[in-house]
Amino acid sequence: MVDVPEVGARVSLRYRLPADEARPFTDVVGHVEQREPAVRVRTRRGDVVTIAREDVVAVRVVPEIPVRAGEIRNLEHAAALAWPGTEQQWLDGWLLRYGGGITRRANSAVPLHFTSHAEIAAVADWYAARGVPALVSAPDRLFRIPDGVPVDAENLFMTTDLALGEPKAVAVASRPDPAWLAVYERDVPVDVLTAVVDGEVAFGQLAGAAVGRVAVTEAPDGTRWAGVSAVHVAAAARRRGLARRLCEGLLIWAGHHGATRAYVQVVAENDAARRLYEAMGFTEHHRSRYVRAEDLL
Repeated sequence: MVDVPEVGARVSLRYRLPADEARPFTDVVGHVEQREPAVRVRTRRGDVVTIAREDVVAVRVVPEIPVRAGEIRNLEHAAALAWPGTEQQWLDGWLLRYGGGITRRANSAVPLHFTSHAEIAAVADWYAARGVPALVSAPDRLFRIPDGVPVDAENLFMTTDLALGEPKAVAVASRPDPAWLAVYERDVPVDVLTAVVDGEVAFGQLAGAAVGRVAVTEAPDGTRWAGVSAVHVAAAARRRGLARRLCEGLLIWAGHHGATRAYVQVVAENDAARRLYEAMGFTEHHRSRYVRAEDLL
């Protein structure tokens, strides 16, 4: 039997068609979503092809399609609107976000169209006036960090296409209630959690033990993105598949609210989270890291 690569791998797979077809074999290119008992491959358009294991004739791993800088810019734009803090300001091609100093993401500047170092100085002044460090969230290919400048918290942007599905048994609300906050455990203000610019946000709960957040925002190219974040499972309920079921429920909600693609941001060292999202069909899109504005001046 032909060996199928691990879930998440991009493959070109040849498989056998029914005997009454005009041709005996056909091919599909996409990411492996399931290996057993049947093989499932999701194409770039979001279609899922299910193939009986015994019908797989040949398979090879193929390189990921290179991500263009414009695609990174569009996704970073949508993601910045989805976690914008409680105060935002556009400064030329930068989006400045402030959330009371809680979470780096809500208190950092995203250089979507970097032009000069004068903007970095203005970013530093803007955050100094609010009494918090001036952090720059520097995405691959949109902002070059000079050699020797220290960076922190490398993040992976992982993406997948969305397909509409039947709603799952996940309770979804527009705001986090006390039960949601109790499971989440992190001391993030509700106004930071619920903030979104030109989009929709929802909070999911499952079995009273798993919680998460999803925000649907639109990129400049018109793509509606679903960003999953704030996923947490109570310690006593882990290793039961709750995180995956919760995320699937949130993404189905997002699909019914117009999202066609989804992303997550994962700290590069978080192997457990990476494995979870890879099993759900997410693949790496690009990386970003935080750098202090004062170190760039």
